Amino acid sequence: MAIDLEALIEKNVSKLGYELVDFEIINRGELLRIFIDKPSSITIDDCVDVTNQLKHILTVEEDISFDRLEVSSPGIDRVIKKLKDFERFKGKKIKIKTRSPIEERKNFKGILQGTKEDLILIEFNNILVEIKLDNIEKARLEPDF
Repeated sequence: MAIDLEALIEKNVSKLGYELVDFEIINRGELLRIFIDKPSSITIDDCVDVTNQLKHILTVEEDISFDRLEVSSPGIDRVIKKLKDFERFKGKKIKIKTRSPIEERKNFKGILQGTKEDLILIEFNNILVEIKLDNIEKARLEPDF
């Protein structure tokens, strides 16, 4: 029986009061990198708590092998994947790269205008562009400096 690693991590991170933003498996499983968030900012202690919990769950209970586990905040240019997050960050600057071109372009930088069903709305060059969630290859917040 194959384990849904993302669901397992998300369940355990949520139990601790955090949101799983993203995770990566690097070098064929040698490194497991996890990004967590919460309404207030993430601290080193938060990362340590999640690391300790996940190390126990993954190695002892599920026998998942990895050489290193990294847990960190998503950073100011956080990845956005979930529909609810596109709504949560409405009004923020965002960069979106699509899988398939929309009007001959794949890269959009603008102001996130929220969602409409499975569409992400972004104001790009003073035009409202609708992008299907499943057409988004990568979306990140664009920090204000």
